[in-house]
Amino acid sequence: MPDATNPAERYFTAISSALDGLDIFLRDDRSPLYRHPVVAEVLVEYLARLETSFTCWRNKLGFTERFRISRADSGYPVFQNVLELENDRNQAETALAGIPDADMLRAEMADFILRHKAMPDGLQKSMAERLYLESLKGGQVFSPFVLPRTVRVSVNPTTKRPYYLVHWGAFDGVANLPLVYMAAVEDSSERMVKDLVTPDGTLNERVNIPLPVEGLLNPDLAHAFDDFAAKNSAYSLSPATIAGNLDQDFDTLHPKQLRRIVLGPFYSAGITENNTVVTEVLSKVSKPQNAWMLTWTVQEVQSKAERPGKRGLWASTPPRQEFFINTDDLEAARTGVSAYEKHALLPHEAYQALYAVGETEKIFDGYTVHIVSGGHVISDV
Repeated sequence: MPDATNPAERYFTAISSALDGLDIFLRDDRSPLYRHPVVAEVLVEYLARLETSFTCWRNKLGFTERFRISRADSGYPVFQNVLELENDRNQAETALAGIPDADMLRAEMADFILRHKAMPDGLQKSMAERLYLESLKGGQVFSPFVLPRTVRVSVNPTTKRPYYLVHWGAFDGVANLPLVYMAAVEDSSERMVKDLVTPDGTLNERVNIPLPVEGLLNPDLAHAFDDFAAKNSAYSLSPATIAGNLDQDFDTLHPKQLRRIVLGPFYSAGITENNTVVTEVLSKVSKPQNAWMLTWTVQEVQSKAERPGKRGLWASTPPRQEFFINTDDLEAARTGVSAYEKHALLPHEAYQALYAVGETEKIFDGYTVHIVSGGHVISDV
């Protein structure tokens, strides 16, 4: 039976409950996020990666004593854990070959207990390591960098260019935060326009595109786009900077919108120290599975206009985007975005504890609050 007094067990219980709550929220088509239905659809994939990662880390505690989280900042595991997870995933098949199968380990543990009247610590660690490696092998984790995928394709009837929706992910090593990126990009490459766009400016239905496609849909630019995304996914870069770099690096790709979803910080009673008021109040919540709060931010930058390209005898310039930054909003201007949304998700018991001490107005200023209660999520509290 799990030890509720163990800090690591409390942490994993809390984060598991938070991810379950976020999954409920994302799959509810009545939630506010479904104003942008594809955002929720994409996020479900990355949430599954996070859930697999935490399952693996929890199993790893059965045979290792070292596990650190970013207590004062994000509330997530430190980046070293993410790197180790990725390295172990790549070697899981080989490592599993060196560990007896589960049935053999169970038989050996039962025999050891009967003969020695004691717990077989070594065999238990071997079983935990096998469970860890099997969970790594069986699912996709949230890697340091998750390669781009194209999930939508259409045509802009005005420009008559193919229009892609591409997403990718990154676990930022400095902020210790999982990040999800989504870009809406027009492609003026001659080959792609010829193949995908009909003379009347619609998508060529004769081209069978088996979405989703690994990487950018344009095969000539797919590897370069992967490299771009890997180098331009740091949390320290503003969405406007990333969109601007994309516009400058690819003459035939025209970013019309870039979204970044920052999944955190996460707050857990008795574990995190990223907000003194929140953690003090959460410590009064009786059940560890209800003593948490998960926040996320959706940041968005949009192109407000496109400067036409110029063709000259000696030199040519491609079309370039003009991005809108909302300078009327201090946070939007500071973070380099056109718009943003801040969300907070927490159990009903945790919200009641914050409400009882009169802290909700201060803590949730600027946030849309979502409360998990009875297997449902209540929004706009």
